[in-house]
Amino acid sequence: MLKRVVVTGLGALTPLGNKVKDFWENVVAGKSGAARITHFDPSLFRTQFACELKDFNASDFLDRADLKRTDPFTQYALVASDEAIKDSGFEFNTMDPFDVGVIWGSGQGGMETFEEQVTGYVQGDGHPRFSPFFVPKLITNMASGMISIRNGYMGINYTTVSACATSNTAIMDAFNYIRLGKAKIIITGGSEAPITPASFGGFSSMKAMSARNDDPQAASRPFDVNRDGFVMGEGAGALVLEEYEHAVKRGAFIYGEVRGAAMTADAYHMTSTHPEGLGAAKGMQLALQEAGAAITDVDYLNMHATSTHVGDLSELKAILALTKGEKNKIQIGATKSMTGHLLGAAGAIEAIISLLAMRDSIIPPTINTTTLDPAVPHSLNIVLNEAIDYQVNLTMSNTFGFGGHNGIVVFGKV
Repeated sequence: MLKRVVVTGLGALTPLGNKVKDFWENVVAGKSGAARITHFDPSLFRTQFACELKDFNASDFLDRADLKRTDPFTQYALVASDEAIKDSGFEFNTMDPFDVGVIWGSGQGGMETFEEQVTGYVQGDGHPRFSPFFVPKLITNMASGMISIRNGYMGINYTTVSACATSNTAIMDAFNYIRLGKAKIIITGGSEAPITPASFGGFSSMKAMSARNDDPQAASRPFDVNRDGFVMGEGAGALVLEEYEHAVKRGAFIYGEVRGAAMTADAYHMTSTHPEGLGAAKGMQLALQEAGAAITDVDYLNMHATSTHVGDLSELKAILALTKGEKNKIQIGATKSMTGHLLGAAGAIEAIISLLAMRDSIIPPTINTTTLDPAVPHSLNIVLNEAIDYQVNLTMSNTFGFGGHNGIVVFGKV
């Protein structure tokens, strides 16, 4: 018999706050995390702004040894997971360490480390003066490994990579392992540190990002007729997934239950979503089917919506295909308008938003949409500009990634 799986801990390190509480308050308030880049001089780049972390110093959380041997994407993972573990209120050293696992996600891994080491070699005299930490800091699975090492968790441990669907994939895998009885608790989520010259330059050359350099805070504008691309973000989101009976027995606070999850592929294009949203629609249908729910049961849908012309409309078409164009109660939001797009970490922080919307009966706004694209279907309810009070019992969170990956997770109240 499959086990039930619930969420008992949350951790967030984001452009809108370095703790879950601050992050959530700023999301509800409709604030933007975008500003001119400080990590490097962006003067010669087409896009010169991003959603960076604010007032964050990794040395406030990690010792010198951990700082020396980890890339920022792993540091972000450790900080967010520390908060989630503490929030869960459980003393993990009281249980069998093989019952606790880590399934983490990152789309790019140690990009900063790779850039620094290779640049140093190319600019040097030809001698291979690479750091002994080069490979360990670079590889994408090191975040999950370090969370395990830091806490002594000896169960399932690996990393998922599915571009911008990555952390939803990690959440889905954690959900499946626990309900199959292969773990009691899994720390899951995703982290990304992509604001480096090479990473940023690559996305910029694709013209995938907004170039609204004169007004960064208004740049991410999903569904707006004048949208011109996404805004890159950085950070991490962490969730503690736990077997339901285990959580109840210890009296844990439960944010919500993972009711269903699914992945599909567009099989269409390297970087573009299917224009009719066929893969996305099927993924949502399968996730809802597993949750024992219909699309009309969903109260809040956190869209992937990155503020690109094709992407926003194709996702709306996918939703429309499921609702059959009929008016419904679903409230739709695109919180990347505030956080920016955290790539492999996007799904994790949007899962946190979905769970807190359910806890507090508040749906955050989509900001910056001043002139709605005429192609947006009138039957869909998009929460614009201000948060609304709304009873939320079932939420769905969508993520899509380069390569045609679609990852959908459904959460419900227990």
